Amino acid sequence: MIKRPKPQKFRLRRTMMFMNAQKPGLIKDAYIYGADSIILDLEDAVAENQKDAARFSLYQALQNVDYGDTEVIVRINGLDTPHWQEDIRCVVAGGADGIRIAKCESAQDVLTVEEHVLAAEREFGVEEGRTLLMAALESPKGILNAYEIVTASDRMFGCAISGGDFRKSMHVQIEEGGIEMLSARGQMLLAARAAGVQCFDTMFPYLDDTEGFQAEVIQNRKMGFDGKSVINPKQIRFVHETFAPTPKEIAYAEKLVRSFNEQAESGVGVYTVDGKMVDIPFFEDARRVIALAKACGVYKGDL
Repeated sequence: MIKRPKPQKFRLRRTMMFMNAQKPGLIKDAYIYGADSIILDLEDAVAENQKDAARFSLYQALQNVDYGDTEVIVRINGLDTPHWQEDIRCVVAGGADGIRIAKCESAQDVLTVEEHVLAAEREFGVEEGRTLLMAALESPKGILNAYEIVTASDRMFGCAISGGDFRKSMHVQIEEGGIEMLSARGQMLLAARAAGVQCFDTMFPYLDDTEGFQAEVIQNRKMGFDGKSVINPKQIRFVHETFAPTPKEIAYAEKLVRSFNEQAESGVGVYTVDGKMVDIPFFEDARRVIALAKACGVYKGDL
């Protein structure tokens, strides 16, 4: 039996790659692709009459596959189905890092899942509080309730928007530039930042549209997302490169940190760097950039 380290609420999650939990040959080697997190799916990827088989496959993988540093999240079936309670027991007993709550629309949805997670942890002798949670927001109601959802539990590490279901609920299609999703993405980002949790964009469904995929990833990064859901290993590298700080960003962050340390010793709180007025919030963001660069493996400095 593989024993995984305790999950980290805050960690690098540039990519979260979906994989069908029903396919042992697929999920046993999921870590080799280099995604920061994998999402083993018990929901949409699994046919209604194959839910039990998928849980069996999932449990065996969680117990016997060493995923190394790759985070393992499981997307459970919605709370409006008869499957989610057994999903939770399987996830907790198997030792997954966390649960993605499908079609989450309220704080009560989170509290309901949390209650059953705690019961499963006690049932299977798992450390209480070990299993993390994230919410998938897939409807207008979920987006409007985003802040109460992401603040409903201390286990919550983030939220993600599910583009397919959200677009259907809004009666729209994928548009160039993502105009049909901008308001929802923005509201979810505001809720996540206000709550101090991470925020992830939806997957891009057209595998052959490289240009469209790359444009959406760049937009995600500019909007402030922490990462993106992906459905194919070939999408991982570009997302990782895009979400890593650039050499220019790192150099400026270093300059800010060094100058702040020097000015602080002199009792100065507001000053200029490269002709731009800066103060403590700029310094805090510079430290965040350097920490992210370190986590991405692109920082070679000494701060």
